[in-house]
Amino acid sequence: MARVAVVTGGTRGIGCAISVALKDAGYKVAANYAGNDEAAAKFKEETGIDVYKWNVASFAECKEGLAAIEAELGPIDVVVNNAGITRDAVLHKMSPEQWNAVIDTDLTSLFNMCRNVIEGMRERGFGRIVNISSINGQKGQMGQTNYSAAKAGLIGFSKALAQEGASKGITVNVVAPGYINTEMVAAVPEPVLAKIIGQIPVGRLGKAEEIARAVTFLASDDAGFITGATMTVNGGQYYA
Repeated sequence: MARVAVVTGGTRGIGCAISVALKDAGYKVAANYAGNDEAAAKFKEETGIDVYKWNVASFAECKEGLAAIEAELGPIDVVVNNAGITRDAVLHKMSPEQWNAVIDTDLTSLFNMCRNVIEGMRERGFGRIVNISSINGQKGQMGQTNYSAAKAGLIGFSKALAQEGASKGITVNVVAPGYINTEMVAAVPEPVLAKIIGQIPVGRLGKAEEIARAVTFLASDDAGFITGATMTVNGGQYYA
């Protein structure tokens, strides 16, 4: 029987690529999204992947959404926590609302999602959790104290949960993308984007499909001895 995989923020950008890659690998995929009904409908029509709308920053909505998926598709074996937002501002101009929105969506969502699936995974003796961080969670980024904090915290969360789940057949890993050719990056002004690409040794932006391949591997049986790891997929853009 095909395993069930849930991808948050799974209908656009990197999330879309992950959802499609997992489907192509034989998983029954459920793609979560937050608010863009038009994009979600188009995604479902083009891919045939079921979509589920809820706010990952809400524990109650995660519980309800995951229960609906399990009722329709079966027990959840794989969770990819990909949903994320940015609310950029230098700290001395950042509002509490900007801080909380990013922390709640990009970090607290991991607790909301994982807490609602972890008991089932432990009982069944299998689980794959892959959390999407960022190069900016590893090196920091001016104007992104909220985002960098959330994406760094995600790595610590994953390392701790990996230790808790290891004896139960549950792996927890991180993929940390560099600069990927998505709508978000495409919106960066051309001179700034050129400077970013100049700092990437391979000389180009990454592709969403390249992140998806890393996630698909970590979700597979072949990755059973890998847990608590952070896989950097950034074109060699390393830092002190």
